[in-house]
Amino acid sequence: MSRRDLLRLMGVGGAGLLIGATGVGGIMQAASKTLSAPTTAATTAATGAGANGDVLPFYGAHQAGIATPSQDFILFAAFDLTAASIDEVRTLFQVWTAASAAMTQGTMIGTDNNNLNLPPSDTGEAAGLSPSKTTITFGVGPSFFDGRFGLSSKKPSSLEELPAFGGDELQPEWCGGDIGVQVCANDMQVAFHAIRNLTRIARGKAVLRWTTEGFQRTSGADKQGATPRNLMGFKDGTANPDTSDEAQMKQVVWASADDGVPWMAGGSYMVVRRIRMRVEVWDRSTLSDQEATFGRHRESGAPIGSLKEFDTVDVNKKDENGKPVIPANSHLALARGDGSLKILRRSYSYSSGLDKRTGQLDAGLLFICYNRDTSKQFIPMQTKLSLMDKLNEYIVHTGSAVFACFPGVSEGGYIGETLL
Repeated sequence: MSRRDLLRLMGVGGAGLLIGATGVGGIMQAASKTLSAPTTAATTAATGAGANGDVLPFYGAHQAGIATPSQDFILFAAFDLTAASIDEVRTLFQVWTAASAAMTQGTMIGTDNNNLNLPPSDTGEAAGLSPSKTTITFGVGPSFFDGRFGLSSKKPSSLEELPAFGGDELQPEWCGGDIGVQVCANDMQVAFHAIRNLTRIARGKAVLRWTTEGFQRTSGADKQGATPRNLMGFKDGTANPDTSDEAQMKQVVWASADDGVPWMAGGSYMVVRRIRMRVEVWDRSTLSDQEATFGRHRESGAPIGSLKEFDTVDVNKKDENGKPVIPANSHLALARGDGSLKILRRSYSYSSGLDKRTGQLDAGLLFICYNRDTSKQFIPMQTKLSLMDKLNEYIVHTGSAVFACFPGVSEGGYIGETLL
């Protein structure tokens, strides 16, 4: 049942009365039964495997939006809690879960969408639109455990604000948050609808702290689904682990009860960095310098000295003069290191128009990655990059946040129930 179908039904008097009699929970439950793909397989919600059309399952062992192939657009939002008790926080996540399950499957929120005497329970801008493979992924930041709700003892030791890295020029308006919500979809209006309604539902319990939008080449523009290119023209995400390989995902992405935080088993840690690119400077550099900066050929994405994007990277290979074929200070050489540190990148480009202070474009990368333990994976990798990466000449990090993303949830449960 799509939004269009639901609206058509609600246009019929008898059907409208029937829906109204079932209440919000009835609508959510009915929609879920009609639309959900099987939800018990661990990989179903995580990867979208087996989903039909434009609908991705909301329920599953892992939250969707992590191992899911990247959609065309992202709208990321950080919230600060204003709730007075843990009970209010729990209620918020329960209502968010029901609303998110409905929105990801293309149904309207609530029962009051046809009553002239009440504000509609759904804002309506996604009515009639495809679900657009929407995923909604929730996490909590370090400040969530600051003592307001009696959860300090449950804070993962690896969930700390990131240390100051060399070259950071962080701006408070792009940093932190008690709760992080990543909405991805193949339609920006559908993604906006999700964040807007989550914000409305949160009234009195949480407020928006910051939001940012992102994009990449659309699935319509690249039907082969090649690795996306960033705004510098280079492919981004070539070194990602195989998301269909559960062993790799357990090693790199999924937290385990053995890590010492049982409530995070099946979850993952998300790092968000807003990285502005000095595109005007970049555009004046030669192709040779650009390729030496990334350590890859721009056109093919292959490591320098190789032909294909996924050719084996050999950072120790020397040319006839004894110099490294892949520059030692290139982004590829430093990020790869000895190959022991890996993360799952899920980044998007962003553009915020013109920076009136400089007359230059405010554009760059909304870097998002997932890893099993940020203190052992992302932080050591970024520490090295921040000190030596040739790319630093062309970028500056302006935003930063980390979140512990909950494991997935089964129908009848709610996001965060393993903690709350």
